Amino acid sequence: MDMILLLTVLIVIFAVVFDFINGFHDTANSIATAVSTKALTPRRAILLAAVMNFVGAMAFTGVAKTITKDIVDPFALDNGSVVILAALLAAITWNLLTWYYGIPSSSSHALIGSIAGAAIAGAGFAALNYSGFLAILQALIFSPILALVVGYLMYSIFKVVFKNHNLTKTNRNFRLIQIATAALQSFSHGTNDAQKAMGIITMALIVNNYQTSDDVQLWVQATCALAMALGTSIGGWRIIKTVGGKIMKIRPVNGVAADLTGAAVIFGATLIHLPVSTTHVISSSIMGVGAAHRVKGVQWGTAKTMLITWLITMPISALLAAMFYLLLNLVM
Repeated sequence: MDMILLLTVLIVIFAVVFDFINGFHDTANSIATAVSTKALTPRRAILLAAVMNFVGAMAFTGVAKTITKDIVDPFALDNGSVVILAALLAAITWNLLTWYYGIPSSSSHALIGSIAGAAIAGAGFAALNYSGFLAILQALIFSPILALVVGYLMYSIFKVVFKNHNLTKTNRNFRLIQIATAALQSFSHGTNDAQKAMGIITMALIVNNYQTSDDVQLWVQATCALAMALGTSIGGWRIIKTVGGKIMKIRPVNGVAADLTGAAVIFGATLIHLPVSTTHVISSSIMGVGAAHRVKGVQWGTAKTMLITWLITMPISALLAAMFYLLLNLVM
């Protein structure tokens, strides 16, 4: 097996591993509120999330194309295979560390930071596609802010509309509605998150001259969708505890408002082909809903810890990727 083919195979394997880890790392995003309110048992919630993640991943490819060409230009990337492999190793390492400690960090931040860090280590800052990279950064920064605001407004509307309804009956009805909103949020998660690994594999196929366009091949899409679904089926119990219970005490009506907010923001980003952090968006949705319900009811200490993790993920991932790039160059 020649070196180019070997590197391509390794990249595909590690991209699938990243997608699988992303699945169990981010399972909590789409089902934590439904589990917390007992709208679904954990087993049923994870099965629902796995199926809907797969369906969502098979529905779109726009975000994958953004990952392929908007951070760096794969058609002009020197030593591209090593750059991509180093980025994957760094993103996987960070995801596993944060999963182990139950910290809901962003797989998107980790991957995008890793690609940038490895590319800079390989070809300097000129390797970055600054217009595309800045557009992605803006989406990553503003999407959780938007989710916070929309979550606040969404629950404020709910409070007005349902202020005269019996609380017990309302909670029972919203618990049923939450099954549908959890499915919707899982679908939106698949439309955005699973596409990142698709973009990485497509980038590898381009840099190694196996294809000449940024189109995502069907086998790439199906493989990544399946890896995400299988990872989701395992479940990220450590992170579910943080997202579902340590931000605020969630009732069914809160969960529905947060789910609708998260799904709307994520799916909106998918439609304009921009990757966002589902972790950031959904956690911010819950915070926005919690602030509208009762500001003091939000565990802002947990929110602060999550924010710090969000801020450090991209630079740490970039440094890890640069280190992996240098190490790979020494052994190859």
